Amino acid sequence: MRVHWAAIVCVERGLLFLFVAVLLAGASAETGDRTWRYVRELPAADQAKLDLCTTTPRNAQLPYLPAERFPFTPPYTAEEMGLRAMEFPHSPLWNGLVLDIGTTITSTGFLQQEVSLIATLYLPEQGFPGHLYQIQPGQELFRWLSYSVMPPQPADEPPSLLIGYRTDLTFPTPAETLIFRPALLPLRSRLEREDRAPNRVGTFADALGRNAWEFSWQLLGTDVLSHTVRFPVTSGTVLVPDARGNPLSMPTSEIKLMGHDYPAYTVDGGVQCYVVEAVPQPEWLPDSSLSKLIYWLDQRAFFPLRLEQYDTVGKLTLITVQVATRANPQLGERGYAALLELSWDLARDLMTASTHRVILKDWTKEERRYFFHPVEMPREWLPPEAGNWVQFSEAAQFYLRPSLDADKFPHERTLALPPHLAARLADQERAGQLVFR
Repeated sequence: MRVHWAAIVCVERGLLFLFVAVLLAGASAETGDRTWRYVRELPAADQAKLDLCTTTPRNAQLPYLPAERFPFTPPYTAEEMGLRAMEFPHSPLWNGLVLDIGTTITSTGFLQQEVSLIATLYLPEQGFPGHLYQIQPGQELFRWLSYSVMPPQPADEPPSLLIGYRTDLTFPTPAETLIFRPALLPLRSRLEREDRAPNRVGTFADALGRNAWEFSWQLLGTDVLSHTVRFPVTSGTVLVPDARGNPLSMPTSEIKLMGHDYPAYTVDGGVQCYVVEAVPQPEWLPDSSLSKLIYWLDQRAFFPLRLEQYDTVGKLTLITVQVATRANPQLGERGYAALLELSWDLARDLMTASTHRVILKDWTKEERRYFFHPVEMPREWLPPEAGNWVQFSEAAQFYLRPSLDADKFPHERTLALPPHLAARLADQERAGQLVFR
């Protein structure tokens, strides 16, 4: 008889957590006023939905993936939650067009706005499961063709093509850009995960997405989020793209964290989340500038509504918050994408916001050749409505800095703000809008 010691350890650990949960069931004075809970504080019924094992059977061909196939079945491990969240990068992993309205605001209130249209070609025939199991390291995963609508793309400057690759330890390059010039060889530029786009918050890893297998995962607990992107008191509306890409003014009171058809809102309109910690594995990310990531993932789709990044000494450096929408209904709960996104670089007090509109499109063979080889890239495919955007006309209309929620998971989250930034936050909360000193 073969003894599975890992399974025995997991059962014992689960019984221990269950015992602790029973002991804590009556401790309402300690947890009753909090939206967040450590795993050990969860009721037994919630414990039963979780697999708290950190060591699970592995895939025979891809040992850095679990043996159970994506999209997995409950109870979920923290690693499986991370793999589910991997399906939601900045630009969706589908075929179509993405209208991306991006605005960056500096610590002095200077606004810089860009509007881009991105043609996306996702190559795995089986979708994201094919991404994981079928595409070999070094093979192409996607092609993203970016065209600047505002400021206008110069007539003599071709669009840039970004090619994403399946990676592992043998092929670590995640992407490269190609710029095609008439009568010349394509200009290639390799992208590294921690390269930064100029004048924007975050690295290319934040835009391309991160590989879950490059991290060690741990479930910290649960939380209920009632807000992510926060709106100023200066305006009761926010501009979002309609079906044609035109600016549509929507009351901020109608913005819901997971869209209007999400079936699991709390009575108060909140979203129940799992809070998971991801620590870079030295074998995969030996030069990482991060010590850990902390995600707030909704409990149905595992969409990342909030992401915190911590530097090598454990200090919070960047917060990203999102509002989701079901942009691809054919995929069910896996069909969410970001409607609104806001990233805040605390050290520079720099923020970048994005508003998205995803237009699904099945590219024909002729269109694939025509659209994704920029030597022949057409210009007439751009919808004229895409150039009508002015998201924010002044700094007072910009989103508030994300809330810090310093009381949540205090042992895992180190928050140390310089006095000048703490003063700005205090002024912001009093005024209900951004305040610059």
